Amino acid sequence: MNITVNGIPVCLEQGQTIHDAVVKLGLESKSLRKRPLAAQIGGEVYSLRYAPRYDSEIRLLRYSEDLGRRVYERSLQFILILSIRKLFPGARVIARYSLGPGVYFTVEKMPELSPEDVDLIEKECRRIVDADIPLIRRRLDIDTAIDFFTRDGQHDKAKLLRWRKFSYFDVYQADDYMDYFYGEMAPSTGYCKVFHLKYLKNALVMLMPCDDDPDRAAVYKRQPKLAAVLRQSDDWGKLMTCSTVYELNERVKNGSIRELIRVNEALHEKTYAELADNIVRKKSRAVMVAGPSSSGKTTSANRIATQLRVLGQDPVMLSLDDYYIDRDKLPVGENGQVDLEHIDTLDISRFNRDLESLVNGCQTEVPVFDFSTGKRSPNGRLLKLSRDQQLIIEGIHGLNKRMISPDIPPELIYRVYVSALTTLNLDDHNRIRTTDVRLLRRLVRDFRTRNASMEATLSMWPSVRRGEWTWIFPFQEEADSWFNTTLVYELAVLKKYVYPLLLTVPKESQYYINAHIIVKFLNYILDADVEDEIPPTSILREFIGGNTFYK
Repeated sequence: MNITVNGIPVCLEQGQTIHDAVVKLGLESKSLRKRPLAAQIGGEVYSLRYAPRYDSEIRLLRYSEDLGRRVYERSLQFILILSIRKLFPGARVIARYSLGPGVYFTVEKMPELSPEDVDLIEKECRRIVDADIPLIRRRLDIDTAIDFFTRDGQHDKAKLLRWRKFSYFDVYQADDYMDYFYGEMAPSTGYCKVFHLKYLKNALVMLMPCDDDPDRAAVYKRQPKLAAVLRQSDDWGKLMTCSTVYELNERVKNGSIRELIRVNEALHEKTYAELADNIVRKKSRAVMVAGPSSSGKTTSANRIATQLRVLGQDPVMLSLDDYYIDRDKLPVGENGQVDLEHIDTLDISRFNRDLESLVNGCQTEVPVFDFSTGKRSPNGRLLKLSRDQQLIIEGIHGLNKRMISPDIPPELIYRVYVSALTTLNLDDHNRIRTTDVRLLRRLVRDFRTRNASMEATLSMWPSVRRGEWTWIFPFQEEADSWFNTTLVYELAVLKKYVYPLLLTVPKESQYYINAHIIVKFLNYILDADVEDEIPPTSILREFIGGNTFYK
């Protein structure tokens, strides 16, 4: 067979694996930075245990890219759950959400999880890693899979599989443990040497390798505000009896999703009202509303403004987008493109002058940016705040310390961080990534408002994500308040807008694999025709359309 690995020809006999090719080419490494974890052939990810049957161009996946990190995380999670099953039979392990450089798991058992238990779990994980147990992929027919998971006590997975459209289900197995994490895994447990477990009350954080030094485990850093808002979202899911896709599908099927929408939207409205109360109580003059792409910043800013008006206030809106520097004046990067996520695309000095002038009660001309020309409009707009009036400022860089001049008293500023932090799981062991939900929102909105293809939006997403890690996430704990804009029902609505479009991405496209990742988990979700139930000021309206704030 004519096989190339990262462009290098290699001779493989029938039945030899991608890992055999890696060894032949001398590409195997003890360093996680260099070690291949899986492979991409066309638009699919394959285990290194896969034996190519045809001529193939193979691209190796390492930890340095998102696809490689996902392979590592799935494999390490498999080892973690296997360890807990061996040490504490009957314990229920639930993958909750990403928490900093790790993944947060709850472990339900009696007696409650202790720091000593977590030490034992880490030792067992390392024993399994050192044993280098093969992770074998098997294909089961769907009825056999449902029967196995039911008998094994994984009722959540058995229930989910009843919604699966296909007649088969692939699992990975080590010893007597079988599970699946909706994607490929490393060839064996020995690949996952870099990790650390951190005890939290009734839970642990599985700390992943450092992004900048994958041969070293990341260090846990407390993020109390992030943890608090995620716990609140967990509580909301329990309150609404909707923590898994199975429960969401049941609500779609029996029609109770409409009541779910009403309760979820009411919880949002109540929280926006509490935010407004805090702003007035603090006597803030400027409210900075910040967050990553597709988090619902604009709608959140408007809903906070509405709640302030309920309290007798008269807030004024301002967007950081109007402080963009003319596009033709921005430097291009090594790829020949302007990095629009960079904070220096904003005229920070002009913003600080204007903000200081406004909070001091002076009439101020603020700029207006014309996105059709990529330039600032010749004429701005005049603003002046009365003594008790607030300025609500929305933009991704709102929490960055460079945005607020030291000449402005900090007590006059109220910072709000918004993000879509979903805590809805496919099943106990498979969380839906918050970044995937935001990407879904972005795909729907960009197609609706800009007629952007799926490939166009997928192509820019890595740059958006890099910008978030550089310019947004490091400042999120600076916020006075957090708001989780996720709606537990939203995937059932977003699916019908984006699923058919994702299926049109051709297999030969370099973005097919990214589209396929989303399609795979959307396959389990029933779509809901409930737009008549969604309020016109809902966060979701910012993406599917019909938001009356923009009329």
